[in-house]
Amino acid sequence: MPSLENAMEDKPKNPARRTLFKAIGAATAAGVTGNILPGCVGKKGDTGKNLAFAEIPHSLDAQHHLPTGYHADILLRWGDPLFAGNTPFAPEKLTVTEQEKRFGYNNDFIAYMPLDADAGPGEGERHSKSNNSARGLLCVNHEYTQPHLMFSGYKDEVSAVRGVPAEHVAVEQAACGHTIVEVERTGNGWRPVLDSPYNRRITLHTAMAITGPAAGDRRLQTTTDPDGKRVFGTVGNCAGGKTPWGTVLIAEEGFGGAFQGNPDTIADPVEVANHRAFGIHPDNRNWGDYDRRFDIGVEPNEPNRFGWMVEYDPYDPASQPRKLTSLGRFEHEGFTLVSKPDRPIVAYGGDDDENQFVYRYVSRRQYQPDDYAHNRDLLSDGTLYAGRFNDDGSGRWLPLVFGRGPLTEANGFRNQADVLIDARRAARLVGATPMDRPEDIETNPVNDCTYVMLTRNTKRSGTNNANPRPRNPTGHVLEIVPPGRHGERNHAAGTFAWNIFLLGGNPNAEDPEERGAYGEQLPGIVSADGWFTCPDNVAFDARGGMWVATDGCEKFGFHNGLWAMPTDGDQRAIPKHFFGCPEGAELCGPEFTPDGKTLFVSVQHPADRSGSTFDNPLHRWPDNDPALPPRPSVLAIYRRDGKIVGS
Repeated sequence: MPSLENAMEDKPKNPARRTLFKAIGAATAAGVTGNILPGCVGKKGDTGKNLAFAEIPHSLDAQHHLPTGYHADILLRWGDPLFAGNTPFAPEKLTVTEQEKRFGYNNDFIAYMPLDADAGPGEGERHSKSNNSARGLLCVNHEYTQPHLMFSGYKDEVSAVRGVPAEHVAVEQAACGHTIVEVERTGNGWRPVLDSPYNRRITLHTAMAITGPAAGDRRLQTTTDPDGKRVFGTVGNCAGGKTPWGTVLIAEEGFGGAFQGNPDTIADPVEVANHRAFGIHPDNRNWGDYDRRFDIGVEPNEPNRFGWMVEYDPYDPASQPRKLTSLGRFEHEGFTLVSKPDRPIVAYGGDDDENQFVYRYVSRRQYQPDDYAHNRDLLSDGTLYAGRFNDDGSGRWLPLVFGRGPLTEANGFRNQADVLIDARRAARLVGATPMDRPEDIETNPVNDCTYVMLTRNTKRSGTNNANPRPRNPTGHVLEIVPPGRHGERNHAAGTFAWNIFLLGGNPNAEDPEERGAYGEQLPGIVSADGWFTCPDNVAFDARGGMWVATDGCEKFGFHNGLWAMPTDGDQRAIPKHFFGCPEGAELCGPEFTPDGKTLFVSVQHPADRSGSTFDNPLHRWPDNDPALPPRPSVLAIYRRDGKIVGS
C-alpha cells in the first residue's frame, strides 16, 4: 500500500475543472458547468437522508423563522440570570457585579458538553465519555459589545465609540468573554439550571495562565506581569472547538478594537507594525481611559497577550483557563480537532480577515483516549503550519518553525515565540496562500474531510484557483481532502488535495462575481430560497450533513440564517434553507446534542442596523417588550414530534 503521505486517492479527478474558476469575474461565470466537486465522499448518499424538512422562504422581518413542525425555545438572552435570586433584568440598572452573574452579550460559539449523571464537578474525564442529550453544559462565547444597543443615551453607533462612561465600560467588560451554564430538557422544553455548581462566567478579569513556546517571552511581559505567564481575561471570543478529553477551546478574534493608542509612538518598530496589523488606532473605543492596560501607550505589550486560543475545563469550576501559544496568534475564528487513537491530534483553524491564512496544528505526541492527563498537554507541544493551495488542486502544509526557511533572525525573528506571536508574517514569508476571510473550519465526522468557510473578500489583489473571484462579496466553501482513503485519511500528512465545494451567491445573478454555483447541475437545481451568501460557521450532523450559518445575506435582500446540505450523493452541495434570523442579526454557533434531536444556535446582534439604538431600536426581538432592548439570544430548536432535527 502506498504511504499515506503520498497516497492521493481522493485527489479531484478533473483538476482542469478548477481552471475555469480563474476566469470568474475577469470574464464570465457562465462557463462554470459540470461537477464542482467530484472529490471527497464517505458512505454514498447517506448524508441527505436526514434533510427532508420543508424549506423556509427568504424573508426579512423582526422575527425568527423555522420549518413547519419545529419549535425554538428562547433559552438564554443577554442579562438572563445564572443564579437564583437575581432581580429581573433591567438594563438601565445593570452593574458590573450584576453582569458578572448574568448571561453575556453577543453570544457566538456554542459547545454542548454532556453531563454524566454519576459524576460531579472536577470529574471531566468521566463526563467527556457521556452522550447525555437531555442534560449538559452550554458553553457560549460572547464576542463583543455594542453600547448604543445596550444603554440609553447614545444617538448612534459612532457616539458609543468614544466617551463611554466608566460604569458602562465596566459592564461591557463583564459582558464579554464566555458563559458556562447547565441546561436540561424537560417536558416543557429546554431551560437553564439556576444555581448549578457548574455555572460561571469567564470575563476580561478572569486570571489565565499563558502556556507553550511564547510563555514568558519578553514580548508578553508587562508592568503587572513581569514574568509574562499570567494574563487577565479574554476578548473577541468568536468560534471555538471541543476536545475529546472534555475541555473547550474559545477563540480570540477581533481583540485589536479593545485597545487604543497610536502605534507610531511605540519605540519598537516590530510592535508598531504588529499593532497596526490588528487595527489598534487612536480612535478606537476608550476602554484604555478606565482600564489602563488597554492603552498601548501605557502597556505596549498587552495586545500580544491576546489573539490566542484559550482552553478551559467546563466540568471543573475551580480550574484556571490557559492561553495556548502553540496554536499561534492571529484573529482566530476557532480551532477544530481531529482525534484518532494512537495518532497525533490535528487541529484546523482560520484567521478571520481578508487575505489571511488557513492553519493546521499537529501535536508531537499521540492521542490516547484513556489517558486524560497525557492528553491535556497535546495542545501545548506541537507544530503549527500554514496552508498553501496550489492551482492544480494539490496543497501543502508549511511549518512555522524558527530557523526553517525564511523564519530566521535575518527576517526579524528572534525565536519560536516571535514566530507564533507574528504568525501572520511568518505564514506570508513561507508562502502560504492568502484566502478570502477564512472563518469556521470543521472536519466532517463521516467522510473525514475538512471544510473551510470563506466568508467574503472585497480587498483581493489577484486571484488563485482556491480564491477564484477578484471581488468575492458572496463567499465560498472549500473542501480539504487529506491523503488516504475514507477511514484511513492522514490529517497529519504534509500534503492534501482541495476542491471548491460551492460558490455562494444567486445562481442566476447577472454579476459573475456574485453568481453562485452549487452541486453538479448549474444553475436551476437550487431552489429560489436555497441559495445563500457569506458562509461563516458550520456544523455537521451525525450522518455528515453540512449546516452552514451565514453573515452577509442582508446585503442581498434577505435574512441571515442556517442552510443544510448533503456532502455526497445526487444532492451534494445543494442547500436547503432551515432557519432565518430576525433583521439585523447573524447566526452563529450551530451545535447538535449527541442524539441529534436538539440544535442550539446563537442569534447575534439582532436589530443591528444604522440608526438603531437602545432608545429607538429597529425592533425588540426576542421579548418584543417596549421596556427591553433587542437581546442577543441562544435558541434550542427541536421537532415537535421528537424526531431528529432535519429529518
